[in-house]
Amino acid sequence: MGLPQVDSSIPTPSTPFPIMPTTCLMKCPTRNMRMSRKLRCGFVVSMRKSDKKGLMDVRKEPKKELSKILWTETAIEGIEVKAGSRKHTTLWPKAVLEALDGAIREFRWESALKIFELLRKQHWYEPRCRTYTKLLMMLGKCRKPDKASMLFDVLLSDGLEPTIDVHTALVNAYGLSGLFDKAFSAINDMKSVYDCQPDVHTYTVLINSCIKHRRFDLSGRVFEEMSYYGIECSTVAYNTLIDGYGKAGLFELMEKALSDMLESGSYLPDIFTLNSILWAYGNCGKLEEMEKKYEEFRLMGTEPDVRTFNILIRSYGKAKMYEKMESVIDFMRKRFFSPTVVTFNTIIEIYGRNGEIEKMGDIFLKMKHIGVKPNTVTYCSLVNAYSKAEKLYKLDSIIQQIENSDVVLDTPFFNCIISAYGRIGEVDKMEELFLAMREKNCKPDSITFATIIQAYNAKGMTEAARDMELKMTALQDVSDTKLIEG
Repeated sequence: MGLPQVDSSIPTPSTPFPIMPTTCLMKCPTRNMRMSRKLRCGFVVSMRKSDKKGLMDVRKEPKKELSKILWTETAIEGIEVKAGSRKHTTLWPKAVLEALDGAIREFRWESALKIFELLRKQHWYEPRCRTYTKLLMMLGKCRKPDKASMLFDVLLSDGLEPTIDVHTALVNAYGLSGLFDKAFSAINDMKSVYDCQPDVHTYTVLINSCIKHRRFDLSGRVFEEMSYYGIECSTVAYNTLIDGYGKAGLFELMEKALSDMLESGSYLPDIFTLNSILWAYGNCGKLEEMEKKYEEFRLMGTEPDVRTFNILIRSYGKAKMYEKMESVIDFMRKRFFSPTVVTFNTIIEIYGRNGEIEKMGDIFLKMKHIGVKPNTVTYCSLVNAYSKAEKLYKLDSIIQQIENSDVVLDTPFFNCIISAYGRIGEVDKMEELFLAMREKNCKPDSITFATIIQAYNAKGMTEAARDMELKMTALQDVSDTKLIEG
């Protein structure tokens, strides 16, 4: 079964997915009208009311989920307060450990370190390498290599012998921040310990960091070192390299890595390999190469998944090859692959970007009819498309739909809709959305300020633009101060 072929049974753009039975809301027009009138009170007012009901936009989360979120927030804050006192040395272990896990899971590194310091003061505390590993991994993802280095010193002061996982987490912390001299130094330190030699996971972590920073010269060095010490490359390591080369458009190196993988005989390409290669060729418009690779992998026994089809849809849509794109959609339906929110977002973004507003609207309706919940990416694509097509009356409808859903708004969405109103000179609405953004704990970024400043200047509101520039500078100064202190 090869790449989905175009056939005469391809559905029209307005019916690419089967429609589910009519919902209760569709059967109750009177109720819908009441809801519509209720929503007319306005976006900002509605958002202000919702703030009183809970943290962020959790008012419509299931009760259990809301309870869990509130409990985690309260637990972290409660334990964090006690961390500043010397009195609390006999706290309940479960409370402290769960608060620490919650802070690590939410990447609240400052809270996590405070709680960990409190943990070390407890009479029942026993140092464990596993705890240090989790903290080091979190600090690496938060780009806090200095804090990671200090924590490693604390581990040694606790009398622990660092395990391979601890060393690997430290390598990861240095590598993700681009401190490759320190990362390689940490690996050399591992080599000096008899029972703590770097393994394939350690080197894979370092390869991943090299790829993220586009230091392909160093990734090659890592592979050579692995070969020298007789460490076989894993499927994950090969996939990391193939994905990195593909995203950088280095197709020859990508193909060489794939050939090395096949020649190894021990590690065969999998679905992640296939998707990385298809994305690389499709993103650059090399559709013939993409289709060829699809067929080759199918012959090797690698079956596509939903992400594979999403990549194909995106690639054909980007090239405006709608017929092939719709054939992939039809193939998914016939093979019982359920479209995900990413599938719909991809199609909506493609039609919207190319001005196919009616088709985009049809897909959005199908998305809701089959029960796939739109997210902020969906609404950003809709806002961008309607704004570009000068159908700005549609924006109010989108806002009402968001208010009637449990979508958690984020900074990119606000930037998108603020930009839309700013382009048409609706300064009042733009300012209301900016205030609502602050109230929803969505921090404005440089894009937010630049968009508002541009709108003010276009309207000749130079004083307001200057005031916004001062606010932006003040915000940047605070961020720089935190970065220095961190």
